[in-house]
Amino acid sequence: MNALITARGITKHFGATKALDGVDLDVFAGEVHVLLGENGAGKSTLVKVLAGIHDPDDGTIERNARLAVIHQELALVPELSVAENLFLNRLPRRFGLVDRAAMRRRAPELLDRVGLRVHPDAKVRDLGIAQQQMVEIARALDQDAGVLILDEPTAVLTGTETDRLLEIMAQLRDNGVGLVFITHHLDEIQRVADRITVLRDGRSVGVLGPRATTRHMIELMVGRPIDEQYPREQQEAGEPLLRISGLTRSGAFEDVTIEVHAGEVVGVAGLVGAGRTEVARAAFGVDDYDRGTVEVDGKPVRRHDVQAAIRAGLGLVPEDRKGQGLVLTGTVGQNLELATLANRDPRRLREIADRLRVKGHVDQPVRELSGGNQQKVVIGKWLLADPKVLILDEPTRGVDVGAKVEIYELVNRMTAQGRAVLLVSSDLPEVIGMSDRVVVMAHGRVAGELPKGATQDQVMALAVQESTA
Repeated sequence: MNALITARGITKHFGATKALDGVDLDVFAGEVHVLLGENGAGKSTLVKVLAGIHDPDDGTIERNARLAVIHQELALVPELSVAENLFLNRLPRRFGLVDRAAMRRRAPELLDRVGLRVHPDAKVRDLGIAQQQMVEIARALDQDAGVLILDEPTAVLTGTETDRLLEIMAQLRDNGVGLVFITHHLDEIQRVADRITVLRDGRSVGVLGPRATTRHMIELMVGRPIDEQYPREQQEAGEPLLRISGLTRSGAFEDVTIEVHAGEVVGVAGLVGAGRTEVARAAFGVDDYDRGTVEVDGKPVRRHDVQAAIRAGLGLVPEDRKGQGLVLTGTVGQNLELATLANRDPRRLREIADRLRVKGHVDQPVRELSGGNQQKVVIGKWLLADPKVLILDEPTRGVDVGAKVEIYELVNRMTAQGRAVLLVSSDLPEVIGMSDRVVVMAHGRVAGELPKGATQDQVMALAVQESTA
C-alpha cells in the first residue's frame, strides 16, 4: 500500500510531562485511520506533531503528501463569503487585484467535490456547522491535501449531518485520500474505520482492524477489563426522593410529572427542543415556572431558588459545563467547592479528585484540563455536597469512552447508597442502557414512559409523535 505518512518513535515532552512516548503511525492512501484514546491520551499532541506545529523530541516523520487538519474549532472567517473562505490566504489575482470572477468560477467545483450545495457568495456565518466543515474540507482538498485529519468533526453535528459527513469521508477514501479520524463515538468508528490506533498515556497500545469490538476498544483505551459499555447495576427502588408534579412554563413545557425513587435512575429522552433541559433547570431553581411543584424526600422545594434546592438535597450537572458548571479561571479545588462553599479541606478535595480519576492536581487551573476531566470536576463538586438527588443533563457529551464508564460507575455507586439520579441525555443507547425507566418528552410534554429494556425504536416512536396542543 502507498504510505502517505510514516511516523516512527514519536516522543514529545512538555516540561516534565511526556505527552508522547515512542508512537508509531502509518497513514495509507485510500483508508480511514481512526485515532482513538481518552482525553489526555496524546491524540492532539500527535496531530500537532504530524502537522508540523510541534517538533518531536525524538522519532522520525516521512510525509509523502500534503496534510491538512480540520479542527473542531473551525478556522473560517464568518463575515467573509464561502468563496473567500475557500481561497483564504491564496486569493486568485489579476493585474494585482483580487479576481472575484475566478473565485466564483472555481468555487462551485470545489463545493461539488464535497457535495455542498450553497451559493459561493453566501456568508459563512449564515451556514450551519456541518456546512462550514464541508467548506473547510473543500478548501483543504483544493490545496492538494492527500491526508486529511478530522479532529472530532461530529461532536456538534446532528445524526443526519453526521451521516452525510461519514458518506463524504467514504467518498474521499475511495478517491485515494488518506483520512485520520478522531471521535469518541464508537458507532461511527465501526461504520468507517479501516484501521484503529489506540493511544493510552502517550503510547500506542494497539492497532485494530475494522471488525474490532466496542469492548476491545474500550479495554485498550482504559487499560483494564470492562464488562459492558453501560454497566448499570439495578437496585431495589425505595421511597420517592424526587417528585416533579404538573410542572408548567408557558411556551417551554406543560404538565410535566416525573418521579424518581431512592436507588433508581430515571432517564429523560426526547428530541432537541422537547423541553428536557428546561424542566431540569426549573426543577433545580435556575429558571422559574408558572405552576406545579417540586419535592425532594417528601418536602416541597421553593421555586426559582437554587440555594433552597441545594439545601433540600438536589444537585444539577448542567448541559453546558464550561458556561454553567465551572469557573474556568478557578482551580480544580475551588471548583470542587462551588456547591458547598465549605472551608477548604485539601485532603477531602484530593480524595474526591482521586475517586473520579481527575488527571490534574487540585491547585491546577480547571481550564487546563481536558473536557472529560472538566466534566469529572463538575460531578465531583456534587460528590462533595452529597445530594439526595442528582440531575445529570448530558453528562457524557464530548467525553471519551473511558471517562464515560467512570461516570456510569459513579451513578451506580450513588444509587447503591440509596440516592436517586435523573439522567437527561440525547444519547439513546446511554439513556436506555443506564436507566431503570425512561420518560420520553415531546413538544414540552411527557409523551410516555418505558420500562428497562426498551428499544430505540420505542423511544423514537414516542419522541416524534405529533403535538396534541
